[in-house]
Amino acid sequence: MSRIDESRPFIPVGIAVLTVSDTRSLSDDKSGDTLVARIEEAGHRLVARAIVKDDKTAIRDQVETWTKTPEIDVVITTGGTGFTGRDVTPEALEPLFEKRMDGFSEVFHRISYDKIGTSTIQSRATGGVANATFIFVLPGSPGACKDAWDGIIKPQLDYRHMPCNFVEIMPRLDEHLKRSQG
Repeated sequence: MSRIDESRPFIPVGIAVLTVSDTRSLSDDKSGDTLVARIEEAGHRLVARAIVKDDKTAIRDQVETWTKTPEIDVVITTGGTGFTGRDVTPEALEPLFEKRMDGFSEVFHRISYDKIGTSTIQSRATGGVANATFIFVLPGSPGACKDAWDGIIKPQLDYRHMPCNFVEIMPRLDEHLKRSQG
Protein backbone atom coordinates (compact mmCIF):
# COMPACT_ATOMS: atom_id res chain seq x y z
CA MET A 1 0.00 0.00 0.00
CA SER A 2 0.96 3.62 -0.34
CA ARG A 3 2.77 5.48 2.40
CA ILE A 4 4.64 8.71 3.03
CA ASP A 5 8.41 8.39 3.37
CA GLU A 6 9.25 11.14 5.88
CA SER A 7 12.96 10.83 5.04
CA ARG A 8 12.30 12.36 1.63
CA PRO A 9 11.80 16.12 1.24
CA PHE A 10 8.52 17.65 0.14
CA ILE A 11 9.00 19.25 -3.29
CA PRO A 12 6.41 21.89 -4.22
CA VAL A 13 5.26 22.00 -7.84
CA GLY A 14 3.69 24.81 -9.88
CA ILE A 15 0.00 24.37 -10.62
CA ALA A 16 -2.50 26.25 -12.80
CA VAL A 17 -6.26 26.02 -12.27
CA LEU A 18 -8.72 26.59 -15.10
CA THR A 19 -12.46 26.80 -14.49
CA VAL A 20 -14.58 26.13 -17.57
CA SER A 21 -17.95 27.85 -17.25
CA ASP A 22 -20.33 30.12 -19.11
CA THR A 23 -21.74 31.48 -15.85
CA ARG A 24 -19.05 31.63 -13.15
CA SER A 25 -16.69 34.43 -12.22
CA LEU A 26 -13.79 34.42 -9.76
CA SER A 27 -16.14 35.75 -7.08
CA ASP A 28 -18.43 32.68 -7.22
CA ASP A 29 -16.09 29.94 -8.47
CA LYS A 30 -16.47 27.43 -5.62
CA SER A 31 -14.75 24.59 -7.47
CA GLY A 32 -11.75 26.74 -8.37
CA ASP A 33 -11.62 28.04 -4.80
CA THR A 34 -11.70 24.45 -3.50
CA LEU A 35 -8.74 23.49 -5.67
CA VAL A 36 -6.75 26.63 -4.84
CA ALA A 37 -7.23 26.13 -1.10
CA ARG A 38 -6.11 22.50 -1.31
CA ILE A 39 -3.12 23.33 -3.53
CA GLU A 40 -1.90 25.97 -1.10
CA GLU A 41 -2.67 23.86 1.98
CA ALA A 42 -0.55 21.04 0.51
CA GLY A 43 2.40 23.43 0.05
CA HIS A 44 2.36 23.72 -3.74
CA ARG A 45 2.51 26.97 -5.73
CA LEU A 46 -0.55 28.33 -7.52
CA VAL A 47 1.09 29.82 -10.61
CA ALA A 48 -2.00 30.79 -12.60
CA ARG A 49 -5.78 30.77 -12.43
CA ALA A 50 -8.36 31.62 -15.06
CA ILE A 51 -11.95 31.13 -16.12
CA VAL A 52 -12.89 30.48 -19.74
CA LYS A 53 -16.22 29.87 -21.43
CA ASP A 54 -17.28 26.42 -22.61
CA ASP A 55 -15.50 26.84 -25.93
CA LYS A 56 -13.09 24.21 -27.29
CA THR A 57 -10.68 26.72 -28.78
CA ALA A 58 -10.56 28.94 -25.68
CA ILE A 59 -10.05 25.94 -23.39
CA ARG A 60 -7.35 24.38 -25.57
CA ASP A 61 -5.52 27.68 -26.11
CA GLN A 62 -5.34 28.45 -22.39
CA VAL A 63 -4.17 24.98 -21.37
CA GLU A 64 -1.68 24.73 -24.22
CA THR A 65 -0.20 28.10 -23.24
CA TRP A 66 0.16 26.90 -19.66
CA THR A 67 1.81 23.62 -20.74
CA LYS A 68 4.48 25.73 -22.43
CA THR A 69 5.10 27.83 -19.31
CA PRO A 70 8.18 26.47 -17.48
CA GLU A 71 6.86 27.36 -14.00
CA ILE A 72 3.73 25.22 -14.51
CA ASP A 73 4.12 21.49 -13.88
CA VAL A 74 0.41 20.63 -13.55
CA VAL A 75 -2.83 22.01 -15.02
CA ILE A 76 -6.13 21.18 -13.34
CA THR A 77 -9.37 22.06 -15.08
CA THR A 78 -12.81 21.97 -13.54
CA GLY A 79 -16.05 21.95 -15.52
CA GLY A 80 -17.29 20.88 -18.91
CA THR A 81 -16.95 17.11 -18.45
CA GLY A 82 -20.62 16.16 -18.66
CA PHE A 83 -22.79 15.20 -21.62
CA THR A 84 -24.63 18.41 -22.45
CA GLY A 85 -23.99 20.26 -25.68
CA ARG A 86 -21.80 22.84 -23.94
CA ASP A 87 -19.60 20.25 -22.17
CA VAL A 88 -16.52 20.17 -24.39
CA THR A 89 -13.51 20.11 -22.08
CA PRO A 90 -12.41 16.51 -22.87
CA GLU A 91 -12.81 17.18 -26.61
CA ALA A 92 -10.72 20.34 -26.24
CA LEU A 93 -7.88 18.77 -24.26
CA GLU A 94 -7.56 15.12 -25.19
CA PRO A 95 -6.05 16.00 -28.61
CA LEU A 96 -3.21 17.70 -26.71
CA PHE A 97 -2.34 14.57 -24.73
CA GLU A 98 0.89 12.92 -25.77
CA LYS A 99 0.04 10.22 -23.26
CA ARG A 100 -3.37 9.46 -21.77
CA MET A 101 -3.75 8.71 -18.08
CA ASP A 102 -6.49 6.08 -18.26
CA GLY A 103 -5.97 5.10 -14.63
CA PHE A 104 -6.89 8.59 -13.46
CA SER A 105 -10.40 8.31 -14.86
CA GLU A 106 -10.80 4.79 -13.51
CA VAL A 107 -9.70 5.68 -9.97
CA PHE A 108 -11.72 8.91 -10.03
CA HIS A 109 -14.87 6.98 -10.90
CA ARG A 110 -14.19 4.41 -8.19
CA ILE A 111 -13.84 7.14 -5.56
CA SER A 112 -16.84 8.99 -6.94
CA TYR A 113 -18.97 5.85 -7.01
CA ASP A 114 -18.50 5.47 -3.25
CA LYS A 115 -19.97 8.97 -2.81
CA ILE A 116 -22.60 9.39 -5.54
CA GLY A 117 -23.22 5.89 -6.87
CA THR A 118 -24.00 5.39 -10.51
CA SER A 119 -24.26 9.15 -11.11
CA THR A 120 -20.48 9.03 -11.55
CA ILE A 121 -21.00 7.83 -15.13
CA GLN A 122 -22.20 11.33 -16.00
CA SER A 123 -18.61 12.58 -15.77
CA ARG A 124 -15.98 12.26 -18.45
CA ALA A 125 -13.09 13.09 -16.13
CA THR A 126 -9.78 12.40 -17.83
CA GLY A 127 -6.08 13.09 -17.59
CA GLY A 128 -2.92 13.06 -19.59
CA VAL A 129 0.46 14.59 -20.27
CA ALA A 130 1.25 17.34 -22.79
CA ASN A 131 4.49 19.26 -23.14
CA ALA A 132 5.88 17.54 -20.01
CA THR A 133 2.91 18.87 -18.00
CA PHE A 134 0.34 16.76 -16.19
CA ILE A 135 -3.26 17.70 -17.04
CA PHE A 136 -6.25 16.67 -14.93
CA VAL A 137 -9.75 17.32 -16.31
CA LEU A 138 -12.29 17.36 -13.46
CA PRO A 139 -16.04 17.85 -13.22
CA GLY A 140 -17.33 21.25 -12.15
CA SER A 141 -18.63 20.40 -8.69
CA PRO A 142 -16.67 21.22 -5.53
CA GLY A 143 -17.28 17.66 -4.31
CA ALA A 144 -15.71 16.15 -7.42
CA CYS A 145 -12.74 18.50 -7.09
CA LYS A 146 -12.28 17.46 -3.44
CA ASP A 147 -12.50 13.77 -4.34
CA ALA A 148 -9.99 14.04 -7.20
CA TRP A 149 -7.54 16.18 -5.23
CA ASP A 150 -7.73 14.33 -1.92
CA GLY A 151 -7.90 10.82 -3.35
CA ILE A 152 -5.58 10.99 -6.37
CA ILE A 153 -3.83 14.24 -7.24
CA LYS A 154 -2.49 15.28 -3.83
CA PRO A 155 -0.80 11.94 -3.09
CA GLN A 156 0.66 11.72 -6.60
CA LEU A 157 2.06 15.26 -6.35
CA ASP A 158 3.87 14.44 -3.10
CA TYR A 159 7.47 13.36 -3.71
CA ARG A 160 7.36 11.48 -0.40
CA HIS A 161 4.46 9.25 -1.58
CA MET A 162 5.62 5.69 -2.03
CA PRO A 163 5.97 3.42 -3.84
CA CYS A 164 5.92 6.02 -6.64
CA ASN A 165 4.61 9.46 -7.53
CA PHE A 166 4.43 11.94 -10.40
CA VAL A 167 7.00 14.35 -8.97
CA GLU A 168 9.85 11.88 -9.27
CA ILE A 169 9.15 11.29 -12.97
CA MET A 170 8.62 14.95 -13.93
CA PRO A 171 12.24 15.40 -15.06
CA ARG A 172 11.81 12.50 -17.48
CA LEU A 173 8.50 13.47 -19.10
CA ASP A 174 10.21 15.05 -22.11
CA GLU A 175 13.10 12.59 -22.52
CA HIS A 176 11.64 11.41 -25.85
CA LEU A 177 12.25 14.93 -27.17
CA LYS A 178 15.86 14.91 -25.97
CA ARG A 179 16.48 11.53 -27.62
CA SER A 180 15.16 12.74 -30.96
CA GLN A 181 17.52 15.73 -30.92
CA GLY A 182 20.62 13.52 -30.58
